[in-house]
Amino acid sequence: MAAARVLPSVSLREATQRKLRKFSELRGKPVSPGEFWDIIAITAADKKQELAYRQQLSEKLKRNELPLGVQYHVFVDPAGAKIGNGGSTLCALQSLEKLYGDKWKSFTILLIHSGGYSQRLPNASALGKIFTALPLGNPIYQMLELKLAMYIDFPPHMNPGILVTCADDIELYSIGESEFIRFDKPGFTALAHPSSLTVGTTHGVFVLDSPNCLKHKALEYRCCYRFLHKPSIEKMHQFNAVCKPGDFSQQDFDGGDTAYLHLDSEFVYTDSLFYMDYKSAQKLLAFYEQIGTLTCEVDAYGDFLQALGPDATIEYTRDTSNVTKEESELVDVRQKIFHLLKGTPLNVVILNNSKFYHIGTTEEYLFHFTSDSSLKSELGLESIAFSITPDIPEGSAERTCVIQSILDSSFSVAPGSVIEYSRLEPDVSVGENCIVSNSYIVTKAVLPAYSFLSSLSLRINGHLKYSTMTFGVQDNLKKKVKTLLDIKSLQFFGVCFLSCLHTWNLKVTEELFSGNKACFSLWTARIFPICSSLSDSVTMSLKMLNAVQNNSSFNLSSFQRLSIEEMLVYKDVEDMIAHREKIFLEVSINKEHFN
Repeated sequence: MAAARVLPSVSLREATQRKLRKFSELRGKPVSPGEFWDIIAITAADKKQELAYRQQLSEKLKRNELPLGVQYHVFVDPAGAKIGNGGSTLCALQSLEKLYGDKWKSFTILLIHSGGYSQRLPNASALGKIFTALPLGNPIYQMLELKLAMYIDFPPHMNPGILVTCADDIELYSIGESEFIRFDKPGFTALAHPSSLTVGTTHGVFVLDSPNCLKHKALEYRCCYRFLHKPSIEKMHQFNAVCKPGDFSQQDFDGGDTAYLHLDSEFVYTDSLFYMDYKSAQKLLAFYEQIGTLTCEVDAYGDFLQALGPDATIEYTRDTSNVTKEESELVDVRQKIFHLLKGTPLNVVILNNSKFYHIGTTEEYLFHFTSDSSLKSELGLESIAFSITPDIPEGSAERTCVIQSILDSSFSVAPGSVIEYSRLEPDVSVGENCIVSNSYIVTKAVLPAYSFLSSLSLRINGHLKYSTMTFGVQDNLKKKVKTLLDIKSLQFFGVCFLSCLHTWNLKVTEELFSGNKACFSLWTARIFPICSSLSDSVTMSLKMLNAVQNNSSFNLSSFQRLSIEEMLVYKDVEDMIAHREKIFLEVSINKEHFN
C-alpha cells in the first residue's frame, strides 16, 4: 500500500505524466551525454535469472522500448549463501571495477535490485520483478521502463555515483517547475517521504536536523543525524523522529503546491532509494575485496544507512530482530561496515508532496491495478491495456485489468481480477480477485474467485514442455514446516494441504518436495503436472483446483510433476517471450485493422 500520507493531487498526477511523456520520447532513440544514465545495472540471484534478464533486455532493445547509447548490465550474485541486497551492491561494485577500471568514477549509474524469486507475487517469479507488466503504454511498460521514467530528471543533476533502488517499488513526487532533485553532496543522499508511524515500523525512518525556515516546501534538503531501520513507534518518539501535526498547514507550500497531509496525525519521514558518491562506493568496494566471500545476508538499507550520520552508534549491529536468517558472521560484518562508514554524511531530500508504493505481493498487485487506487489515477493506468477484449459490463470494466491479452467475445470476468499475456477462448469465466498470467485456456472453464494461475514454458532434456502453477492468491508460498507431520499446517486455496494431497492421490514423502529436505513448503511441493502443450498444462491445473474446491478426486500420481522451485530451473525464457510476441503481433494487426 502507499506509504506516503498525501492524497491524490493534480500536481502529483501532472508531474508523473510529464515524466512519462519525457521518457516516451527517449524510447528507441540515442541519448546525448549527460542526458540519461551512463550505466543501468540489474542484479540477479543466480545464473538462470541472469540469463533470463539478459534475454529480456536484448528483446527490449531490439523492439526500441529502451533508450539507446546506454550500457545495460546484469550482475549476478556469486553461487552459495544468500548475501542480501547489500551483498549484491558490493558484488555490483566489483563487477563495475572489473569492466571499467577507474573509468566508472565519472559515470552516473542506476543499480536496480531484482534478485529475489518473488514468492509473494509468483507471476513475476520466472521473468523477474523488474519485468512485471503494467497496464500502461504502447508497447506495454514494465517496471523497468516505469523506474527509468520516474527517475528521468535525476542524471543531469547528479555527481558521478550510484543510485540504488529496488525493483518492486514506485516513487512519485511533485516539486516546483524550476526545481530539480540534486545528488551533488559528498557521502550518501536518500529520498524521504512523509508517512504514518505505522508505515514507519516497516521502513527506514530518518532522524533529521531542524528545518531552515518555518515554511515547508515541496522540496527540502536536510541532514540526517541518525537512521532507524524498521523501528518501533516507541523508538521513533525516543529519538525525536516524529513530526507533529502542527508542523504543516495547507498554505505552507510556495506556489500553492500542497501536500494534503492528514493534519490530525503525527508522521515520520521514511526511506525509498538512496545515492552514494564514487568515494563512498570505493570504500565499500575496498571493504568487500578485503573480506573476500560473504556468507551472510547484508541489507543495503539497514546495514549501510544505519552507520551514517553524526549520531549513529554501534548498538544496531547486534540487533537481529529484523533479520530473516541469523548467521554468526552477520554481527561481525555489520560492525566492520559501521567502522568503515562512521562519520559519512547522510543527506536527505525531503519530498513533502510524494508517494511511495510497493507492488510486491498479490494483494498489492490486485489492489493497485483493479481498485480505484491513487496510483491508478496518478500513473494513468488503464483497465484494458493493449488487448483484444469483448465488451466488459460497465461495472466490472473499471475494476478489471487486462494487459496484452486476447479474450474471446463470450468470455466473462468478475471485478478485481488481472489477466496478463494470456489468450482465453470461448466460455471461459474468471471469478473475482484472480490473477491469470501467461496462460492459454481453450476449453470451457470456470476459474474460482481468488485463484492464481500462471504458466511457464520449460526446456527439459532438450524438449519443450509446459507447467502451470495454481493456488489461491492468499496462499503463503513462503511458509515452511520442518517435518512431514507438520504438512497439515500448510494451506492450498484455504484448504489443509494434507487433504489436498489425498484429493490428488499423492503420498506424503520427502520425494514429494524438491530442494532442501530440512523444511517443506508449497514452493517446493512437486504437485504441478508437466505437459506437452500450454493449453493442456492449464487444463490440468484447473482440474487440480476444481477437485480441491469440489472435494472430488483427481489422480495426479501418474503424472511427471514439478515444484515451482524446479519450474524456475527449467524455464524456457525464449518460448515465454515468443508467446507474448505472438499476442503482441495479433493485437497490433487488430488495432491497425480497426484504425
